[in-house]
Amino acid sequence: MRPFDTITRQDAAGIRYVLCDIDDTITTEGKLPAASYTALWRLHDAGIGGIPVTGRPAGWCDLIVRQWPVRAVVGENGAFVYYMGEDKHLHTFTHPSVAGGDIQGRLAAVRDACLVGVPGCRVAKDQFARIYDLAIDFNEDPPYLGLEAAEKIRDICLSLGAAAKVSSIHVNAWYGDYDKLGMTRLFMKDVLGEADLEEKILFFGDSPNDEPMFAFFPLSCGVANIRPFADTMAHLPAFVTQKAGGEGFAEAVDHLLALRA
Repeated sequence: MRPFDTITRQDAAGIRYVLCDIDDTITTEGKLPAASYTALWRLHDAGIGGIPVTGRPAGWCDLIVRQWPVRAVVGENGAFVYYMGEDKHLHTFTHPSVAGGDIQGRLAAVRDACLVGVPGCRVAKDQFARIYDLAIDFNEDPPYLGLEAAEKIRDICLSLGAAAKVSSIHVNAWYGDYDKLGMTRLFMKDVLGEADLEEKILFFGDSPNDEPMFAFFPLSCGVANIRPFADTMAHLPAFVTQKAGGEGFAEAVDHLLALRA
Protein backbone atom coordinates (compact mmCIF):
# COMPACT_ATOMS: atom_id res chain seq x y z
CA MET A 1 0.00 0.00 0.00
CA ARG A 2 1.53 3.27 -1.15
CA PRO A 3 0.70 6.67 0.32
CA PHE A 4 -2.24 8.15 -1.52
CA ASP A 5 -0.31 11.29 -2.31
CA THR A 6 1.78 9.21 -4.74
CA ILE A 7 -1.15 8.79 -7.15
CA THR A 8 -0.27 10.33 -10.50
CA ARG A 9 -1.89 13.38 -12.01
CA GLN A 10 -2.74 11.29 -15.09
CA ASP A 11 -4.62 8.71 -13.03
CA ALA A 12 -6.42 11.41 -11.07
CA ALA A 13 -7.53 13.13 -14.27
CA GLY A 14 -9.26 10.01 -15.58
CA ILE A 15 -11.44 9.35 -12.53
CA ARG A 16 -15.18 9.79 -13.19
CA TYR A 17 -16.58 7.98 -10.15
CA VAL A 18 -15.50 7.66 -6.53
CA LEU A 19 -16.91 4.58 -4.83
CA CYS A 20 -16.68 4.15 -1.08
CA ASP A 21 -17.65 1.89 1.74
CA ILE A 22 -19.47 3.77 4.51
CA ASP A 23 -18.73 2.44 8.01
CA ASP A 24 -15.22 3.33 9.17
CA THR A 25 -14.35 4.51 5.64
CA ILE A 26 -16.24 7.79 5.47
CA THR A 27 -17.38 7.65 9.10
CA THR A 28 -15.28 8.05 12.24
CA GLU A 29 -16.32 6.27 15.43
CA GLY A 30 -19.79 5.75 13.98
CA LYS A 31 -20.38 9.35 12.90
CA LEU A 32 -20.22 11.03 9.50
CA PRO A 33 -17.83 13.93 10.14
CA ALA A 34 -18.17 17.29 8.45
CA ALA A 35 -14.91 16.69 6.57
CA SER A 36 -16.10 13.58 4.74
CA TYR A 37 -19.59 14.95 4.03
CA THR A 38 -17.97 18.09 2.62
CA ALA A 39 -15.69 15.84 0.54
CA LEU A 40 -18.76 14.16 -1.00
CA TRP A 41 -20.15 17.56 -1.92
CA ARG A 42 -16.81 18.63 -3.40
CA LEU A 43 -16.78 15.51 -5.58
CA HIS A 44 -20.34 16.24 -6.65
CA ASP A 45 -19.52 19.83 -7.53
CA ALA A 46 -16.46 18.67 -9.50
CA GLY A 47 -18.65 16.41 -11.65
CA ILE A 48 -17.36 13.17 -10.09
CA GLY A 49 -20.12 10.69 -9.27
CA GLY A 50 -20.03 9.47 -5.69
CA ILE A 51 -21.41 5.97 -5.10
CA PRO A 52 -21.40 4.44 -1.59
CA VAL A 53 -21.05 0.64 -1.72
CA THR A 54 -22.19 -0.70 1.61
CA GLY A 55 -23.52 -3.57 3.68
CA ARG A 56 -26.04 -1.21 5.24
CA PRO A 57 -29.77 -1.88 4.79
CA ALA A 58 -32.34 -0.79 2.26
CA GLY A 59 -33.89 1.67 4.68
CA TRP A 60 -30.61 3.52 5.11
CA CYS A 61 -29.91 3.44 1.37
CA ASP A 62 -33.25 5.07 0.57
CA LEU A 63 -32.29 8.02 2.79
CA ILE A 64 -28.73 8.20 1.49
CA VAL A 65 -29.61 8.38 -2.19
CA ARG A 66 -32.28 11.00 -1.50
CA GLN A 67 -30.36 13.27 0.87
CA TRP A 68 -26.64 12.83 0.19
CA PRO A 69 -24.85 14.28 -2.86
CA VAL A 70 -24.36 10.86 -4.51
CA ARG A 71 -25.12 9.33 -7.90
CA ALA A 72 -26.35 6.01 -6.50
CA VAL A 73 -25.88 3.64 -3.56
CA VAL A 74 -25.15 -0.09 -3.66
CA GLY A 75 -26.78 -1.69 -0.62
CA GLU A 76 -26.84 -4.89 1.41
CA ASN A 77 -23.52 -6.02 -0.07
CA GLY A 78 -24.74 -5.90 -3.66
CA ALA A 79 -28.36 -7.04 -3.49
CA PHE A 80 -29.62 -3.81 -5.05
CA VAL A 81 -28.73 -0.32 -6.21
CA TYR A 82 -30.89 2.70 -5.48
CA TYR A 83 -30.42 5.67 -7.80
CA MET A 84 -32.27 8.83 -8.75
CA GLY A 85 -33.31 8.87 -12.38
CA GLU A 86 -33.53 11.84 -14.70
CA ASP A 87 -37.26 11.81 -13.91
CA LYS A 88 -36.34 12.70 -10.29
CA HIS A 89 -37.83 9.42 -9.06
CA LEU A 90 -35.99 6.83 -7.00
CA HIS A 91 -35.25 3.70 -9.04
CA THR A 92 -34.22 0.23 -7.88
CA PHE A 93 -31.86 -2.08 -9.75
CA THR A 94 -32.00 -5.51 -8.10
CA HIS A 95 -29.40 -8.20 -8.68
CA PRO A 96 -30.92 -11.07 -10.71
CA SER A 97 -29.61 -13.72 -8.33
CA VAL A 98 -31.14 -12.47 -5.08
CA ALA A 99 -32.82 -15.37 -3.30
CA GLY A 100 -36.57 -15.75 -3.52
CA GLY A 101 -38.97 -17.96 -1.60
CA ASP A 102 -38.74 -18.15 2.16
CA ILE A 103 -35.59 -16.05 2.41
CA GLN A 104 -36.46 -14.77 5.88
CA GLY A 105 -36.95 -18.30 7.16
CA ARG A 106 -33.57 -19.40 5.83
CA LEU A 107 -31.88 -16.35 7.34
CA ALA A 108 -33.64 -16.97 10.67
CA ALA A 109 -31.93 -20.38 10.84
CA VAL A 110 -28.57 -18.72 10.22
CA ARG A 111 -29.34 -16.10 12.87
CA ASP A 112 -30.19 -18.72 15.48
CA ALA A 113 -27.06 -20.74 14.78
CA CYS A 114 -24.85 -17.64 15.13
CA LEU A 115 -26.45 -16.54 18.40
CA VAL A 116 -25.91 -20.01 19.88
CA GLY A 117 -22.46 -20.57 18.40
CA VAL A 118 -20.88 -17.24 19.34
CA PRO A 119 -21.99 -16.02 22.77
CA GLY A 120 -22.31 -12.25 22.98
CA CYS A 121 -23.04 -11.64 19.31
CA ARG A 122 -26.44 -10.19 18.45
CA VAL A 123 -28.61 -9.22 15.53
CA ALA A 124 -27.69 -5.74 14.28
CA LYS A 125 -30.01 -2.95 15.36
CA ASP A 126 -30.59 -2.01 11.71
CA GLN A 127 -31.94 -5.46 10.81
CA PHE A 128 -35.53 -4.17 10.72
CA ALA A 129 -34.61 -2.08 7.66
CA ARG A 130 -33.13 -4.98 5.66
CA ILE A 131 -34.72 -6.87 2.78
CA TYR A 132 -32.25 -9.49 1.58
CA ASP A 133 -29.60 -10.13 4.23
CA LEU A 134 -28.85 -10.79 7.87
CA ALA A 135 -26.43 -8.62 9.84
CA ILE A 136 -24.83 -10.01 12.99
CA ASP A 137 -23.23 -7.34 15.14
CA PHE A 138 -19.86 -8.15 16.67
CA ASN A 139 -18.33 -4.69 16.91
CA GLU A 140 -20.86 -1.89 16.40
CA ASP A 141 -22.49 -1.89 19.86
CA PRO A 142 -20.91 -3.26 23.04
CA PRO A 143 -19.80 -5.82 23.99
CA TYR A 144 -17.07 -5.60 21.34
CA LEU A 145 -16.10 -9.14 20.37
CA GLY A 146 -13.24 -8.61 17.92
CA LEU A 147 -12.18 -10.20 14.67
CA GLU A 148 -11.81 -13.75 15.98
CA ALA A 149 -15.50 -13.83 16.92
CA ALA A 150 -16.39 -12.34 13.53
CA GLU A 151 -14.55 -15.14 11.76
CA LYS A 152 -16.47 -17.74 13.81
CA ILE A 153 -19.75 -16.08 12.87
CA ARG A 154 -18.74 -16.06 9.21
CA ASP A 155 -17.84 -19.76 9.33
CA ILE A 156 -21.24 -20.64 10.81
CA CYS A 157 -22.97 -18.74 8.03
CA LEU A 158 -20.89 -20.48 5.38
CA SER A 159 -21.62 -23.89 6.92
CA LEU A 160 -25.33 -23.27 6.33
CA GLY A 161 -24.80 -22.44 2.67
CA ALA A 162 -25.04 -18.67 2.96
CA ALA A 163 -22.61 -16.18 1.54
CA ALA A 164 -20.93 -14.20 4.32
CA LYS A 165 -18.61 -11.21 4.57
CA VAL A 166 -16.90 -9.59 7.55
CA SER A 167 -17.01 -5.80 7.81
CA SER A 168 -15.49 -3.67 10.54
CA ILE A 169 -18.71 -3.95 12.59
CA HIS A 170 -20.98 -6.71 11.22
CA VAL A 171 -20.94 -10.10 9.60
CA ASN A 172 -23.43 -10.00 6.73
CA ALA A 173 -25.00 -13.21 5.44
CA TRP A 174 -27.24 -13.74 2.43
CA TYR A 175 -28.38 -16.29 -0.15
CA GLY A 176 -27.59 -15.38 -3.74
CA ASP A 177 -24.65 -15.23 -6.12
CA TYR A 178 -23.68 -11.57 -5.76
CA ASP A 179 -21.33 -9.27 -3.90
CA LYS A 180 -20.31 -5.62 -3.89
CA LEU A 181 -18.04 -5.95 -6.91
CA GLY A 182 -20.39 -8.01 -9.06
CA MET A 183 -23.28 -5.64 -8.51
CA THR A 184 -21.13 -2.56 -9.07
CA ARG A 185 -19.95 -3.86 -12.43
CA LEU A 186 -23.47 -4.91 -13.47
CA PHE A 187 -25.01 -1.56 -12.53
CA MET A 188 -22.29 0.46 -14.22
CA LYS A 189 -22.68 -1.54 -17.43
CA ASP A 190 -26.45 -2.07 -17.61
CA VAL A 191 -27.72 1.19 -16.11
CA LEU A 192 -24.99 3.79 -16.55
CA GLY A 193 -23.62 2.33 -19.78
CA GLU A 194 -20.04 2.53 -18.56
CA ALA A 195 -17.21 0.30 -19.80
CA ASP A 196 -13.49 0.16 -18.98
CA LEU A 197 -14.25 0.74 -15.31
CA GLU A 198 -10.67 0.22 -14.19
CA GLU A 199 -9.64 3.60 -15.60
CA LYS A 200 -12.65 5.55 -14.35
CA ILE A 201 -13.17 4.49 -10.74
CA LEU A 202 -11.38 5.18 -7.48
CA PHE A 203 -12.61 2.96 -4.63
CA PHE A 204 -12.19 3.57 -0.90
CA GLY A 205 -12.60 0.89 1.79
CA ASP A 206 -11.43 -0.18 5.20
CA SER A 207 -12.00 -3.89 5.86
CA PRO A 208 -11.92 -7.48 4.50
CA ASN A 209 -15.36 -7.29 2.89
CA ASP A 210 -13.92 -4.67 0.53
CA GLU A 211 -11.26 -7.07 -0.70
CA PRO A 212 -12.94 -7.98 -4.04
CA MET A 213 -13.09 -4.27 -4.86
CA PHE A 214 -9.43 -3.80 -3.93
CA ALA A 215 -8.49 -6.75 -6.14
CA PHE A 216 -10.41 -5.49 -9.19
CA PHE A 217 -9.81 -1.74 -9.20
CA PRO A 218 -6.18 -0.66 -9.75
CA LEU A 219 -7.08 2.71 -8.24
CA SER A 220 -8.17 1.64 -4.78
CA CYS A 221 -7.40 3.20 -1.43
CA GLY A 222 -7.73 2.08 2.16
CA VAL A 223 -8.16 4.57 4.94
CA ALA A 224 -5.49 4.16 7.61
CA ASN A 225 -7.60 1.93 9.87
CA ILE A 226 -7.32 -0.88 7.32
CA ARG A 227 -3.84 -1.67 8.64
CA PRO A 228 -4.95 -4.05 11.46
CA PHE A 229 -6.66 -6.24 8.84
CA ALA A 230 -3.73 -6.31 6.43
CA ASP A 231 -2.29 -9.63 7.57
CA THR A 232 -5.63 -11.39 7.01
CA MET A 233 -6.17 -10.11 3.46
CA ALA A 234 -4.88 -11.51 0.19
CA HIS A 235 -5.68 -8.34 -1.77
CA LEU A 236 -4.76 -4.97 -0.34
CA PRO A 237 -5.60 -1.56 -1.82
CA ALA A 238 -3.02 0.15 -4.00
CA PHE A 239 -2.95 3.20 -1.74
CA VAL A 240 -3.53 4.11 1.90
CA THR A 241 -4.25 7.40 3.62
CA GLN A 242 -2.37 8.87 6.55
CA LYS A 243 -5.55 9.50 8.55
CA ALA A 244 -8.26 7.05 9.58
CA GLY A 245 -11.96 6.92 8.79
CA GLY A 246 -13.76 9.95 7.43
CA GLU A 247 -10.76 12.21 7.91
CA GLY A 248 -8.69 9.85 5.77
CA PHE A 249 -11.33 9.90 3.04
CA ALA A 250 -11.39 13.71 3.13
CA GLU A 251 -7.58 13.81 3.01
CA ALA A 252 -7.58 11.74 -0.17
CA VAL A 253 -10.37 13.72 -1.84
CA ASP A 254 -8.50 16.96 -1.11
CA HIS A 255 -5.40 15.58 -2.84
CA LEU A 256 -7.36 14.12 -5.75
CA LEU A 257 -9.12 17.40 -6.50
CA ALA A 258 -5.89 19.37 -6.13
CA LEU A 259 -4.29 17.20 -8.81
CA ARG A 260 -7.27 17.77 -11.12
CA ALA A 261 -7.37 21.54 -10.60
